[in-house]
Amino acid sequence: MITIGETTLTLDDPLVLATLAGAAVLLLVLLLLVTAARAAGRSARAVAPLAAQMGQLGQRVQSLGDGQERLAGGLHHVSEAQAQSQTAMLQLMEKRLSEVQGQMNESLSGTARRTAQSLGDLQQRLQAIDKAQDNITKLSGDVLSLQDILSNKQTRGAFGEIQLNDIVTKALPSDSYTLQATLSNGRRADCLIHLPNPPGPIAIDSKFPLEAYEALRRATTERDLTEAARFLRASVKKHIRDISEKYILDGETAEGALMFLPSEAVYAELHANFPELVREGFAAKVWIVSPTTCMATLHTMRAILKDARMREQAGAIRRELGLLFADVDRLGTRVENLDRHFHQAAKDISDIKISADKAGRRAKRLDNFDFEELAPETAPTVVPLDQG
Repeated sequence: MITIGETTLTLDDPLVLATLAGAAVLLLVLLLLVTAARAAGRSARAVAPLAAQMGQLGQRVQSLGDGQERLAGGLHHVSEAQAQSQTAMLQLMEKRLSEVQGQMNESLSGTARRTAQSLGDLQQRLQAIDKAQDNITKLSGDVLSLQDILSNKQTRGAFGEIQLNDIVTKALPSDSYTLQATLSNGRRADCLIHLPNPPGPIAIDSKFPLEAYEALRRATTERDLTEAARFLRASVKKHIRDISEKYILDGETAEGALMFLPSEAVYAELHANFPELVREGFAAKVWIVSPTTCMATLHTMRAILKDARMREQAGAIRRELGLLFADVDRLGTRVENLDRHFHQAAKDISDIKISADKAGRRAKRLDNFDFEELAPETAPTVVPLDQG
C-alpha cells in the first residue's frame, strides 16, 4: 500500500495498477524522449561537421566535374592535334617510304645490272678456268708422256737430239751445219758445225745422265748421296771420254767438241757441286753446254761464220764496189746532161715568155683601133677570078 498525502493507494487495486502502469509508461516515454533529444543533439552536433565536409565534398566534386569537363575538352584538342600530327607523320612516312622505295628500286636495278655483269664476268672467268683446266689436263698428259720418254735411254737420246736440232736450226743458217753427220771414223755426230779453219768443223753430241741425276735428287742418307755422286761422276766422265775419242779428229774436225745437256738443272748441278767434272771436260777439250749456253755459243759461231763469209766474198765485194763506182760515175754524167737539158729548157721557156709578151702587146694595140671609122662606106668591089 502506498500513501500519498491523504490518499492511500493499495497495490491490489486494478485501477491503481493501471495508473501506475500508465505513469510508468509515461515516465518511460519521457525518459525515451529525453534520451532521444539528447541523442539528436549529439547527432546534430556530430553531423554538422560531416555536413560541412559533405558540402565541401560536393564543391570539390563540382570542381572535379568542371575539371573533368575541361580535361575532356583538352583531351579532345590533344586528340585532334595528335590525329593531325599522326596524319602528317603518316604522309611524311609515306613520302619517305616512296622515296626509299624508289631508291631501293634504283639500287636493286643497279645491283641487278652489276650482278648480271659480275655473273657474266664470272662466267667468262669460269670459261677461262675451264680452258686452263683443259690445258693443265693436257699438260699433265704431256708431262706423263715426257716422263715415259725420259725413262727410256733411246727415247731420251732422241729427246736431246730433237732439242739440239731445234736450237741449231734457230741459231744458224741452214748451210752452216749438218745434222747426224758421219765422220771418217764411221761415228755419227748429232750435229757438225762447218766453221772455217781455224778452228775447223766442230761436233756437238747430246748426252743426258738422267739416272745419275735422279739418284742424286732422291738421296736421303749420306751413303745414298755418296753413291749417287759417284754414279754421276762416272756417267759424265764416260760421256766426256766418248766425245773426245769419237768426235775430235786431227785434220778433220776442230780440236774440241761440245757436249749438249738438254737440262738446265743437270748443268747447274755440275757447275755448282761437281766443278772437277767441268775442269776435266776443259782438259779433254769437251765443253759442256746447256740449252741456254748452247744458244749463246751458236750465236758466237754465227758471227764467226759471217766474218769468214765476208772475207771469202771480199773479192766479189771489191768487184761489186768497182761496178757501183762506175754506175755512180755514169749517174753523175747523166745528171749533168739532164741539168744541161733543164737549163736549155729554162732558156727556151724564157724566150717563149718574151714572144708571148710581145704578141700580147700587139694584140692590145690592135684592140684599141676604131675599125668602124676606117671601114669604107660602100662594099669593096670584088673582082672575080678568071676561071679560064
